[in-house]
Parts: sequence; structure tokens; C-alpha cells
Amino acid sequence: MALPKLKADATPEEMDELLEQARKASELLKALSHETRLLILCLLSEGEKSVSELEKIMAVPQAAVSQQLARLRFDRLVTARRDGRNIYYQIASDEVGGIIDQLYSIFCAPVRPENVRPEGKRPEG
Repeated sequence: MALPKLKADATPEEMDELLEQARKASELLKALSHETRLLILCLLSEGEKSVSELEKIMAVPQAAVSQQLARLRFDRLVTARRDGRNIYYQIASDEVGGIIDQLYSIFCAPVRPENVRPEGKRPEG
């Protein structure tokens, strides 16, 4: 998602485009402004995981994990696939993955050294 460059003599259409991009960025930041959602995204940046895997790693009730995953799905930050009785989640886009990768390297990797990935490498889902 490339942001438009603002010129001193920007047209009203260019300003509208910039404002729309700012709105999208604001919505993304709102979705990321919850610790549990950030933790889920951090864990999913290591690779696809089921609800039960997330529940076990996070040591929180399944209902809490599912509630936050529903919000992440609503915000189109994660996608889900069903395999039998299990539902697996992964980060939805390269744009979101890139942001989460940066957050992961700063905040998650230092406390999850056994899961550190090569720089800039996010597992394919």
C-alpha cells in the first residue's frame, strides 16, 4: 500500500486520496491497539496456528482468543481456513505482515528466541 506524496499544490482529489489513506491507517492502528490482538498477530507471524494452539501458548480461555480472532477477521487482518474440526488462522496480507514483522522483531523475538525467524522472513501460510 503506497501512500500518495503530498505536494504543496495538491488538488482536492489528491487530498481526498490522502485522507482516505489516513483513514485506513487509523483503522489499522485501532485494530492493533489491544494487547491480546497484538499477541495473536505476533504469534501468527511465526506461522499459521489453530485456535487451540493459540489458547495453549497464550494461557487464556478459548472464548477470549476466539473473540479477538473475530475482531481480527472483521478488520481483515487475519484469514481462517477449516481443516476438519480445527480452524487455522494466518496473517491476511503482506502489508499487515510487514507491520507485524517489524513489531515482532522489536517486541516478540527477544522473549521467544526459539521461534526467531531469519530477518524479514515470515512463514508462508
